[in-house]
Amino acid sequence: MSGWIYLTIAIVAEVIATSALKFSDGFTRLMPSVLVVIGYAVTFYCLSIVLRTVHIGVAYAVWSGLGIVLIAAFGWIAFGQKLDGWAILGIALILAGVVILNLLSKTGNH
Repeated sequence: MSGWIYLTIAIVAEVIATSALKFSDGFTRLMPSVLVVIGYAVTFYCLSIVLRTVHIGVAYAVWSGLGIVLIAAFGWIAFGQKLDGWAILGIALILAGVVILNLLSKTGNH
C-alpha cells in the first residue's frame, strides 16, 4: 500500500484520537480513553510505515498540518468553538503549505 494511503490513515486516526481525548474528560471516561490509546497507536504505526517511502519532514508537515486543520474544524462543528479571522487565515496558510508540499515540491519521496 502506498505511503500516502498510510499517511491518510494516520491523519484520520490522529483526528479521531484527539477528538476522543476531549470526550475522555481527563481519562475519567473509559470508552473515549480507550479510543484515544487505540487511535494514537494506529497513528504512530501508520507513520512508521509512511517513513519508509516519504521524507520525515514532509510526512510530519502533512500529518500535523492536516491534523490541525481537521481538529479545528471538528472543534468548530462539534463544540461551537469559534474561529476568528486570524485563526481562519492561519488555517488557510497551513492548508496552502500542505498543498505546496504535495503538488509543487519534489522532496516528498525518497
